[in-house]
Amino acid sequence: MPGPSRRPERVAARPPERLAGLLARHQLLHDPRREPRNHLRWLPELRRWQARRLEASFDRFLLDPRRRPAAQFFLTDVYNDRDFSRRDADIVRVLPMMRTLLPAALLDTVGDAIELGVVTHEFDLQMAQALQDLAPRRRSLDAALYAQAYRHVGQQPLRLHQVALIAAVGRGLGHALRLPGVATLLKLSRGPAKAAGLAELQGFLERGFDAFGQLGDADTFIAEIEQDELAVLQRLFDGHPDPFAGRMR
Repeated sequence: MPGPSRRPERVAARPPERLAGLLARHQLLHDPRREPRNHLRWLPELRRWQARRLEASFDRFLLDPRRRPAAQFFLTDVYNDRDFSRRDADIVRVLPMMRTLLPAALLDTVGDAIELGVVTHEFDLQMAQALQDLAPRRRSLDAALYAQAYRHVGQQPLRLHQVALIAAVGRGLGHALRLPGVATLLKLSRGPAKAAGLAELQGFLERGFDAFGQLGDADTFIAEIEQDELAVLQRLFDGHPDPFAGRMR
């Protein structure tokens, strides 16, 4: 099994330029006119199934009162089937101001969150196409068919990068949101953000701050998620008969 993934390497652009490039990729991938795979009938079913899978893998976190808020934040704001286009559109609007308003570490983490969304949607499109090729008459997804499509798509190094981004977003939020002055900044920006129509971005940052504030040891929590996701990834590529450890059928 591969060990814990390293923090993703970023392109040599400054953070706002990196964000601009990621947002351009995001918009292209989600445009059904330029990316027709968005119309594939398997895509919504795939997203629903993956959301259930992730929630099942988080069962022990959700049962722990201290970890539950951070786990729910991951399920709703970081790695799930939620549409993040409104949040990302907010970022487009405030790119010129972000360098002066947000700490560099938090800006990096926002970039990681957007890149995770881009990479995940790229894989979802490939998975939906694989499912269409492998099972054109099926209407529902199960663990066996998912694993078959997963191996059909392949790209293990990029899958490892996806897991690294999940960990980077979690660790980045856990650290950056505890920096001096961030709590005050978020509190003071709540009204202006709402007035400027930036509620989605503000909500993402506030929910992350609240969730990780209750968590305490963010590094251990993220390390467990990373270890779990790497184990599932390896079992899927190895053709293990029960890659999800009995949590999905």
